[in-house]
Amino acid sequence: MKDVDRRSFLKIAGTSLGIGVLYSAMPAAAASGEVGAMFDAWGKKNGERVTPFSFIQLSDAHVGFNGPPDPLGTKAFERAVEMVNRLPQRPDLVLFTGDLTHDSEDKDVHSRRMKQFLEISGRLNVPLVKCVPGEHDAGLDGGALYRDFLKETYYSFDHRGVHFVALDNVSRAKPEVGPEQLAWLKKDLARFPKSAPIVVFTHRPLFDLKPEWEWFTSDGDDVMNVLAPFENVTVLYGHIHRDDEHELGHVHHYAARSLIFAFPDPEKAAEKKPIAFDKDQPFKNLGIRVVHENVAGKPAVDTASIEDIELTAQEFSGINGIQQILRNPSL
Repeated sequence: MKDVDRRSFLKIAGTSLGIGVLYSAMPAAAASGEVGAMFDAWGKKNGERVTPFSFIQLSDAHVGFNGPPDPLGTKAFERAVEMVNRLPQRPDLVLFTGDLTHDSEDKDVHSRRMKQFLEISGRLNVPLVKCVPGEHDAGLDGGALYRDFLKETYYSFDHRGVHFVALDNVSRAKPEVGPEQLAWLKKDLARFPKSAPIVVFTHRPLFDLKPEWEWFTSDGDDVMNVLAPFENVTVLYGHIHRDDEHELGHVHHYAARSLIFAFPDPEKAAEKKPIAFDKDQPFKNLGIRVVHENVAGKPAVDTASIEDIELTAQEFSGINGIQQILRNPSL
C-alpha cells in the first residue's frame, strides 16, 4: 500500500473545527478495506494502532465575565455542555483551549471563578476532560492558581494511537512558550516515528495571525520547527474568539469560537473590537459546529458535511427548536 500523507489523514478524519466541534478522529468504517490497512501500517510504525474515536473542542468560556458586549455570563457555556451531552454518540474527551475564566487581581474572586468553571465543565458526560490555560487564567500569576486547580499547564498523553500535546503559551506573562517547554517538547516527541498522528492544543495561535491584535506566539516558529519532521500534525487553539483555518507547511491550524463573545474578521475590521451583543440573537456567532462523516458501507473521504447549530433566542427562552445552518465543508 502506498504511504498515506498527513493530508489524507485529515480528510479521512473529517477535520474542521469551531466552537463545540465534534472531531471525528477516524470514520466508523475504518476497520476494514484500504483505510483499515492504512491504520494497520501506522500501528506497526507507531507502536499502537489508531482506532476510531471523537472528541470535542471548547474554548474561551471566560467564566466571571458579565457585561458588554455579552451580558449573559456563562449561559452559552452551559448550553454548549448540554448540547455535548445530547450528542447521539458520546465523545471520548473534551479539550478546552484556554481562558477558562476571566482574570481578577483578587485571588479569592479568581478562585471562585475557577471553581465555577470546574462545576459547569464537570457536568460533561464524557470520560476525559483536558485543559490548557489562557492568559486570563495564568497571565497575572504565572499559572500558580491554575496549577492549584488543574496541575500542570503543559503535558502530553496518548489516546487510541493519537498523541496529544498540551502547550502553555501564556504563563510567562507574554505570548511565549519558552526554552524550558521547548526542550520538554523535543524530549516528549523523540520516541515517536515521523508518521505518528499528533494533535497539539494550546491557547494562542502558534503563527503570526494578527500580531498587532496579540494573535501570535513569539517563539511559535521554534515550536513549529520541532513539529516539522512529523507528517500528521493538527494544531487546535482558541484566543481569537472566532473560527479560523490555516495551513502552514504541512500543518493544519484550527481555531475555536468563543463561549462568551466574538471578534471580527481581522482581514475586514479596522480594530480589535468585540462584535456587539444582539438581544434578538443572544448567542449569534456562538454555536456548535458538528462534523458528520457520510459513510455508506465504505469510507467516503471527500463527503464530510458541516452543520452549524446557532443558539437562538428561542433556545435561550426555553422554546423547543434549534436553528440549523448547513455549510459547505472546509476540507
